[in-house]
Amino acid sequence: MDTEAQPTERDRSSRPSGSEKTTSEPAGPEDRSRFALLSRVSSWIPGGRITLTLLVCLLFLLLLSTFVLRPFQIPSGSMEQGLRIGDRVLVNKLAYRFGAAPQRGDIVVFDGTGYFGHADYVKRVVGVGGDHVVCCDREGSIQVNGRPVDESGFLYPGDSPSTVPFDVVVPGGTLFVLGDHRSHSSDSRDHLGSPGGGMIPVDDVIGRADGIIWPFGHATRLHRPDAYARVPAAGRTGAHG
Repeated sequence: MDTEAQPTERDRSSRPSGSEKTTSEPAGPEDRSRFALLSRVSSWIPGGRITLTLLVCLLFLLLLSTFVLRPFQIPSGSMEQGLRIGDRVLVNKLAYRFGAAPQRGDIVVFDGTGYFGHADYVKRVVGVGGDHVVCCDREGSIQVNGRPVDESGFLYPGDSPSTVPFDVVVPGGTLFVLGDHRSHSSDSRDHLGSPGGGMIPVDDVIGRADGIIWPFGHATRLHRPDAYARVPAAGRTGAHG
């Protein structure tokens, strides 16, 4: 009878291999202190961690609305047919920060206090600082720096570019703005004799309307139209023609 001991497989769980890593590490002092602080704060609030989580989310949304994005409800039909009464647009409050400036064709939301009235307004930028804006030429079009602008892509069907003639040079740091539904819009044309001459200071612009977010069936991104792409810069040939 063979009494020689048979080799047995080493119990791998008895001795950890040098190449194996431990599956967990004890929490460090920082982790423990953060966990303790979180537990202590949540214990002070009714509802505990759920309420604390909701408060953090609300704070985040408040900061987002204050500094980055803001919903704005369209109050009138002055920007039809693109923007309808009750539509909610998302206003990008960082669009004109860090050196950027409003451009012709942008839809902007601005504070009209002292210029249009004590409210926020939404209009389309037609002229920027230095631009010479005239209405209307022989074909009935608005001219910017001597170049006719084809507004058929956004002007309310049946409206003329303007029934009010004007010939203005936009001061630096301001904007000349119009509604797309010209016959139902109180805009720069109607305030030419008011303080500021109907111009909106760029500093009073809250942000650029980048998209419709409600109702869902009308949700879309708002793009700057190509109608102003061929307008020359202010002061170039034809600007005062």
